Amino acid sequence: MAEGQNHGGTRCLRIAAAGDVHCAESRREEAREAFASLSGKADLVLLAGDLTTHGDPAQGAVLAEACAQLDVPVFAVLGNHDWHANRADELVAALADGGVRVLDRNWVVCQPGGLEVGIVGVKGFVGGFPGSHLPDFGEPSLRGIYRETSREVEALDRGLREIALCPTRIVLLHYAPTAATIVGEPEGIWAFLGTDRLAAPIAEHEPDLVLHGHAHSGTFEAAIGDVPVYNVSVPVMGRDFWLFELDVSPRARTPIH
Repeated sequence: MAEGQNHGGTRCLRIAAAGDVHCAESRREEAREAFASLSGKADLVLLAGDLTTHGDPAQGAVLAEACAQLDVPVFAVLGNHDWHANRADELVAALADGGVRVLDRNWVVCQPGGLEVGIVGVKGFVGGFPGSHLPDFGEPSLRGIYRETSREVEALDRGLREIALCPTRIVLLHYAPTAATIVGEPEGIWAFLGTDRLAAPIAEHEPDLVLHGHAHSGTFEAAIGDVPVYNVSVPVMGRDFWLFELDVSPRARTPIH
């Protein structure tokens, strides 16, 4: 845990983040070694979706086993791969066995190392960006996609209101809330990588850090206004995890290394 103090009376919160870890039974040892490497280096672990290859609970058990060796909180959101087998409830239960708490349109306040942190977790969804927005118009199936995204946006806004008084506030997503972190992907698929409709609550409430995954060929770092946004997809980072360091109380922005 981070126990040291900075000159201004602030303390350092170390967050290990990754998305698109795509655990499978064939990668059990790889997952175990990756998470073991975090020992003593992080106060909090955040996983930005696509935890498994196809959403099989047995694949979730691989991740749970890897995380069970950690003595710090682990929070996650599901990604599109995690929904593929249509066994999300079983997957969430398997992850819980290893201490991984899945956030799904909800929020949590935790105290890693005695530092109060509010986390809002929503999967997000598709919808596009300027020039590629999916409309709330036409066939019921198309309008259903729009409504599903609306529910994610509303949950994000609601969660940020609930944690408004926390000294540190983090948003954890799978889908991208800004086109700036999907640059590098073919523009023809941008509408399926996220939507800037998710950006509105972020711009309004100004959390300290926004993390997402999903876009494997995207861009690591961007911002929504003054809010730092990071695409922590493992292929983008080129490593198993990225370690963020936040100075907590008073609120500060996010230095990285």
